[in-house]
Amino acid sequence: MRKISDNNLLNHYIVKYNIEKIFDKDILKHAQLHFYEKGEYILKAEFDLEYYYLIVDGKTKIYYLLENGKSILLKFYKEFNSLGDIELLKNLPIRCNVEAIEDTYLIGIPSDIIRETSLDNPKFLHHLIDSLSEKLYATLNNSSYNLAYPLINRLSSYLVEHMTDTNYIILNSSFNEIAQFLGTTYRHLNRTFKNLESKSIIRCENNTIYILDE
Repeated sequence: MRKISDNNLLNHYIVKYNIEKIFDKDILKHAQLHFYEKGEYILKAEFDLEYYYLIVDGKTKIYYLLENGKSILLKFYKEFNSLGDIELLKNLPIRCNVEAIEDTYLIGIPSDIIRETSLDNPKFLHHLIDSLSEKLYATLNNSSYNLAYPLINRLSSYLVEHMTDTNYIILNSSFNEIAQFLGTTYRHLNRTFKNLESKSIIRCENNTIYILDE
């Protein structure tokens, strides 16, 4: 992790995402811009939450470690998402690992300062409610979908969700990561990609997936 001493860039992100709607100006005086390279851990499970983070550029993956050493991929987060909501509110150790899967910029505010000053601030609490409700909805939706539908439906939904206006997807996540997210194995995912391709629904070229029949 690197702390970026560039106030112009920090202010650019504050203005771009209207962060003054979340924090008062006296809190934003403590804001720092942090940079994580691809592959770096942003948060590690069981550690204390040092900073409450707002993702302002890049992409991360969030996964939960099980007692048997395996992990469950929960979600991919891009800008504009927050990290550390529950840990901040409940003053608990970090529950999930968060890893940068692209070079990622985050605005970090020391969690102790937020706890001392902002937990009774209506606009910050409104932000927390929005953030937690969106995450709960996404988690429930993904879990129920993985249980209720076969992989070909889940994969199709995943591809449509990530499709651009020009009907193609550049996969920024590995097959292993996508398989974890969709609750399947690498081999089953690979077979399902080939099944969709054999039906001329998609065309795969390395990391680019072209949608032929949405």
